[in-house]
Amino acid sequence: MKSLNFGGLCLLLGVLVLEALIAEGFNYGDALDKTLMFFEAQRSGKLPANQRVKWRGDSGLKDGYLQGVNLVGGYYDAGDHVKFGLPMAYTVTMLAWGAIDFRKEITELDQMGNTLWSLRWGTDYFMKAHTQPNVLWAQVGDGDSDHYCWERAEDMTTPRTAYKLDQNHPGSDLAGETAAALAASAIAFKPYNSSYSNLLLLHAKQLFTFADKYRGLYDDSIQNAKQFYTSSGYSDELLWAAAWLYRATDDEYFLKYVVDNAVYMGGTGWAVKEFSWDNKYAGVQILLSQILLEGRGGAYTSTLKQYQAKANYFACACLQKNAGYNIHKTPGGLMYVREWNNLQYASSAAFLLAVYSDSLSAANAKLTCPEGQIPPQALLDFARSQADYFLGKNPKSMSYLVGYGQQYPIHVHHRGSSIASIFSLQSTVECVQGFEKWYRRPEGNPNVIHGALVGGPDQNDNFSDDRSNYEQTEPTLSGCAPLVGLFSKLQSVSEAAGNYPKKAPVPRPTTPHSYQETQETQEPYRSHEAPVEFLHSITKTWTVGPTTYYRHKVIIKNKSEKPIKDLKLVIEDLSGSIWGLNPTQQRNTYELPQWQKVLQPGSECSFVYVQGGPQAKVTVQSYN
Repeated sequence: MKSLNFGGLCLLLGVLVLEALIAEGFNYGDALDKTLMFFEAQRSGKLPANQRVKWRGDSGLKDGYLQGVNLVGGYYDAGDHVKFGLPMAYTVTMLAWGAIDFRKEITELDQMGNTLWSLRWGTDYFMKAHTQPNVLWAQVGDGDSDHYCWERAEDMTTPRTAYKLDQNHPGSDLAGETAAALAASAIAFKPYNSSYSNLLLLHAKQLFTFADKYRGLYDDSIQNAKQFYTSSGYSDELLWAAAWLYRATDDEYFLKYVVDNAVYMGGTGWAVKEFSWDNKYAGVQILLSQILLEGRGGAYTSTLKQYQAKANYFACACLQKNAGYNIHKTPGGLMYVREWNNLQYASSAAFLLAVYSDSLSAANAKLTCPEGQIPPQALLDFARSQADYFLGKNPKSMSYLVGYGQQYPIHVHHRGSSIASIFSLQSTVECVQGFEKWYRRPEGNPNVIHGALVGGPDQNDNFSDDRSNYEQTEPTLSGCAPLVGLFSKLQSVSEAAGNYPKKAPVPRPTTPHSYQETQETQEPYRSHEAPVEFLHSITKTWTVGPTTYYRHKVIIKNKSEKPIKDLKLVIEDLSGSIWGLNPTQQRNTYELPQWQKVLQPGSECSFVYVQGGPQAKVTVQSYN
């Protein structure tokens, strides 16, 4: 019998460990937590005190300065430092859809706070970028010059040129996707922060009108974006935005829009096998199928059924049940669309089928394919197969989610991850120096970028963990966003089946920056410090020059059976005037007027403030 050498023994042990993990199932809850950390690693702007990714620092603090607009914030797209509007908006839409359809699952995993913060980092930026009804700042950073440098975001020396869309430079695809992102986010935030939700909807409606009225491709207006994120059309984004606005408002105008334009814009004509930042048709078709399955089609049922037929085409193609017109899969079972960053297409498709599976199940319906009636569970099984491939059930036994499992890519094509942190190497890493000292070094990245889904293997399941192999080792926002909803759903069904121990709850941050509205799952937000509830609303809006102002009204209601005396409130992020409260000597602290020092059981009072931008943050400091 031949002796087994040490290398062979290590390989055998690795295989045995992988087989053991697969046998007992993957911890999707842990994968979800890491995915949310990826979005923190991609943040641009002033980082909050509760930032979990400690190797990142503040960056891009003058974005928009030269153009006279505040464009600080938002997300860096991938391994670079450009803020591309189209994939970022798609990312926010996908995060929001996960937070809506898998709200229960995310909440049970104690991740709704982190999910809403990942959303808000994007939505706050988009509202800043939407400076006038028909103006949207679409990109910050020059892709060409940015890609010639290898430096940390904190050291950026490349031009931070900002590009905008307006009536003379339209971009229906980007404006439409941003409208969809804000409308979907409005639904996600509504149970936790109704005023912020209303604000998102105002911007979403204006952006949709802008996109629809002034039609054109965004990359015709912004030539710099064309070689990086070329748009194939804008009809799908207009339908997508209208569908999300209907779901957010129940306004029949938007449903009629997708029905009236179903043929002209290709909604009921295009049968696709891809869902991505560029092609939204499958998303539109499944989103409208949800309305039909909920029994809300009404007079539009006939057209919605045509949309559903195309939704079924996509789902059947994924399941290899489409009479030969199926998606391509690698030998290891991965959905394969194209060479560059293929995993983003697989993650989006997996999420979409998980959503459609839930909707079919709720309606006691089956998927209609050319090869028969398919139970909803088959769609979820496909979604799980893709997720499991990402996490290590593949021919390379490699987790393509960085930081998850025993073996994952360590030479990730990502500037910040590959260069020592600004906190450990405080000297500037310059453009060319970054390439010479860090990009070409054979060692693994000094900073693990947890939750980054890399581009992934080729059509034969081959993968090379090489920093210069950007097609396979670079992560993207759009690839990671669908994983939030997908992993939460899979963890939920795995726990229900008794296959996995439930992940221990992650403690919520207690810093002033924590997302306090997420402490309750039902609106309105009920303070844990006092038996009151705050009901926020926007009662008026107006525009002066480039700035839109909002009149906010906040009702304070005593929900207890006892009087509340000497109530003091802390109001943060207040930039305008306030009426109905008296300031105290403490900073940002206010009290009720002298004549209303006691709030009787069941009674209420209100105050009003005016400012441009998001609502202020209201909390209870003390009471008797």
